[in-house]
Amino acid sequence: MSNNNFDTLIIGSGLAGFTLALHLAQYKKICIVTKQTADSGASSWAQGGIAAALSTNDSPANHVHDTLVAGAGLCDEEVTRYVAENAANAIQWLIRQGVIFTSDRTSETGYHLTKEGGHSIRRIIHSGDATGKAVQQALIQKIRNHPNISVLEHHIAIDLITSDKLPGYANLKQKRCFGAYILNKKKDKVLTFTAQNTVLATGGASKVYLYTTNPDTATGDGIAMGWRAGCQIANMEFIQFHPTCLYHPHAKSFLISEAVRGEGGLLKLPNGERFMLHHDPRAELAPRDIVARAIDFEMKKRGLDCVYLDISHKPAGFLQEHFPTIYARCLELGIDITREPIPVVPAAHYTCGGVVTDKHGKTGLDNLYAIGETAHTGLHGANRLASNSLLECLVLAQAAGNDIVNQPANGLPHLPDWDESRVTDADEEIVIAHNWDELRRFMWNYVGIVRTTKRLQRAQHRIALLHEEINEYYTNFRVSSDLLELRNLVDSADLIVRSAMLRHESRGLHYSKDYPDTLPVAQNTILQREI
Repeated sequence: MSNNNFDTLIIGSGLAGFTLALHLAQYKKICIVTKQTADSGASSWAQGGIAAALSTNDSPANHVHDTLVAGAGLCDEEVTRYVAENAANAIQWLIRQGVIFTSDRTSETGYHLTKEGGHSIRRIIHSGDATGKAVQQALIQKIRNHPNISVLEHHIAIDLITSDKLPGYANLKQKRCFGAYILNKKKDKVLTFTAQNTVLATGGASKVYLYTTNPDTATGDGIAMGWRAGCQIANMEFIQFHPTCLYHPHAKSFLISEAVRGEGGLLKLPNGERFMLHHDPRAELAPRDIVARAIDFEMKKRGLDCVYLDISHKPAGFLQEHFPTIYARCLELGIDITREPIPVVPAAHYTCGGVVTDKHGKTGLDNLYAIGETAHTGLHGANRLASNSLLECLVLAQAAGNDIVNQPANGLPHLPDWDESRVTDADEEIVIAHNWDELRRFMWNYVGIVRTTKRLQRAQHRIALLHEEINEYYTNFRVSSDLLELRNLVDSADLIVRSAMLRHESRGLHYSKDYPDTLPVAQNTILQREI
């Protein structure tokens, strides 16, 4: 593209980015940049559904209550109320876009609502057990057919372009974002993008861990770019580990939805004994942090490779109807969920912290927004309530769209081209592969479900060494997609460890053996880079 100048540049192609683009498209010229294909993000992998108070025996107030309980004192009540109160409208918007949710003629809503851990009532609307895929497929048709939306696949953002780096703008009282440098992966060329507003919608950072339910794209790109640009980052210690990832050598990152437990699935030891009642009176329907810690405890105590999730007591037809994707995938691997339990382990699943924003998605930098998992809005607190993630994407993206439409257009400077005059081609790519593997292994071992100060210090020491190696590599060689992702992963890992070391208590998803008690006053962990 000869002219990379847009009204709004959206980095990321998940539900948050798509929703924002569709809300803005009648007013603005939009560009969506995605580092793989437009449908390759984590949103498409979401199985369970979207939480919303849709039935007459439910209410936004009930939804708010359940969210606050799960969030362990750290949810922003104003944001939580705003999201819950706009949930039903968000679902209706999806239905108007052509999303088909699972129906139930016996239900007053006309839709089947399921229940997940931490919810006091059935309020999860879903499309079978592949809700994210159904939603993204419906929206991508709208995206591709809209004349005001350009989608650039196989492009990865390198860094944001901010006023403090530009002659004539460095002394602005309020720092501004003018766009981003972006690598065209296929042509191996760095492009300069100028935009009135830039939006970080790149998802979370769960790929920083060895075991994760997320796709390979979840490398914390937006969080790391926001950090390097000077944004505040909050609560990165709260990494949600999903309790039930399929344990099988050929089942990379395959999630067993929380809805399986919501519909009666029981967690068992290899001998068939249930164990969750020993850990929490809510048993299998306790919030995710409690279930994940319980599984981790039982596995370590007994030297187990996995535990088992058993829903074989339900009728086969029910399972095939409600969990077609899980049923088919398990059957491919020789596991018949209608007859036998599913081997499962916890895996990194969701980043509750991120770039600090208000309820309109605005960051501390003018003209820069962050939405979806990249952002820290205060909705999730210390532990995200199940099926609030897609909901946050929908509601906050619409809020960001409303704010962007009302922003006055400002003159944009001429942005300098990317400077490659002092770099050469990399001599040994093996350095990147080795560091990537080392990072993910020590993060899993030292900064996992249960933490200690000593483990965190070990991780911090290794991160410092990796930072040094990667910065040297970045300075001397031409950038590549693998290098950029590794750089972002190391920055994200650093933010997770720094945040964890600052929290001298156990709360929600952060559990420390050295600080097992919860402090009486809940406070966010806010990091601000000195530039």
